[in-house]
Amino acid sequence: MLIDDSIIEGCVAGKRSAQSALYLKYSSVMLAVCLRYAQNRDEAEDILQEAFLKIFQHISTYRKEGSFEGWMKRIMINHALNYYRKNRKLPFHENIESINEMEIMELEEPQAVHAPVSAEKLLALIQKLPPGYRLVFNMFVFEEYSHKEISEALSISENTSKSQLLKARKMLRNRLFDLNILQNTAPINE
Repeated sequence: MLIDDSIIEGCVAGKRSAQSALYLKYSSVMLAVCLRYAQNRDEAEDILQEAFLKIFQHISTYRKEGSFEGWMKRIMINHALNYYRKNRKLPFHENIESINEMEIMELEEPQAVHAPVSAEKLLALIQKLPPGYRLVFNMFVFEEYSHKEISEALSISENTSKSQLLKARKMLRNRLFDLNILQNTAPINE
C-alpha cells in the first residue's frame, strides 16, 4: 500500500505527523487486540500506548515481509504477554490430571444457541477470565497458535496450555449458560 509506505518512511525519519497518522490509522484495530488480553479498557490502553512506543522505536526493523498490520499485531501481542509476565499476573496451574476425557467430550459437543452474542458481551466475558486462561484462550482461538507455540511463548508445558484452554472454554460455556445464551445443556461443574 502506497499510503502505508509513506507513513512508514515518515516514522523511520522520526516525523511526528507520520507517527500521528500511523496511530490514527491503526490504534482502533490494535486496541481491539489489546482488549482481548487485558482485564479492562484502562489496562488495554496502557498496553496499546507502550506497544506503539516500541513500534515507533523499532519501525526501521520492519523488513516489508508480510503485512505491516501483522507485524504491529505481533508487537501488541508480545507486549501484552510481557506486561503480564512483568506484573506476575500469570497464575498457571498444571493440573491436567484433574481433567478427564468425559469433560473434554462434553465440551466438544455442539451447543444450541438461544440468542446471538454481541461482540461486546463476548469480549466482556473473555476479559473476566482469569489471566492465564485468557492468554491461552486468545492465543489459541484468535491468534491460532499451537499448544507448542503457546507453551514456548509463556514458558509453560503443552499440557498446561491444553488445560488452561479447556478450563477457559468450560468457564465461558458456563457463563453463556448462566446468561441464557446456551440452552439444552447444563453448566459443567468447575
